[in-house]
Amino acid sequence: MIFWILTVLLYAISEILRIRIIENISFFLFGIGLIVLLVSAVYQFTLRKWLVSFFTFSLFCGTIFAFLFYAAIMFWIEQEEPDTFADKLTIPTNIEIKNPLDLAAGEERPESIKNLKVSKINFQLYNSFQSGLYEYDFWIGRIESGTIYLKAYEITHEYQLSKNSLYENSSIRIYNATDTIVKFGTKKHFTIYEGDWGKPYAARFEVWFKPDDGNAERKIFEQNYRIEGWMR
Repeated sequence: MIFWILTVLLYAISEILRIRIIENISFFLFGIGLIVLLVSAVYQFTLRKWLVSFFTFSLFCGTIFAFLFYAAIMFWIEQEEPDTFADKLTIPTNIEIKNPLDLAAGEERPESIKNLKVSKINFQLYNSFQSGLYEYDFWIGRIESGTIYLKAYEITHEYQLSKNSLYENSSIRIYNATDTIVKFGTKKHFTIYEGDWGKPYAARFEVWFKPDDGNAERKIFEQNYRIEGWMR
């Protein structure tokens, strides 16, 4: 019971802070807390502690109902209050801005990418199955072992996009001991939260490298894309 109370409090705090990694951890612990509550109810039932078992099971069911009710309310609120981030943004016309390639849900890279001959460092952004969800490929030659990840900025105001989640969700382990250009790519999508469907704006995607040897992180590439935010 104490563990369940702590997980509920942690989840409530994460909803206030809105830090993605804390939200993920607290949601996982919240689920564990529910499982523990259910196991406790069954255990009390086997001991024939009917009142305690009934109370614990009722708490389990009530928590699920409250969570679903909260999720429905938040979904309704988010639909009623669209994200206005991109409403007054303009897309510059004096710089090169590319469009992401489209991917369907679960689709592999298109043949144009599979057959692409790359002779220098390169980056390609993909639209995943919904606006605001993206994947990417990165081509690079010789490089020490480490991790690449993305930083993204709205171009006209230099506002950093999805700051709390993009590092974790765009990270890829890389290593290439040859001079041959090798392609590395995401296996799952990442999200740009700012903005809304049907409201495109310009963003600069920077590829950063964090070496395993402890040396300073460094930016190794950047490219501009026309994107939309995820419908929150």
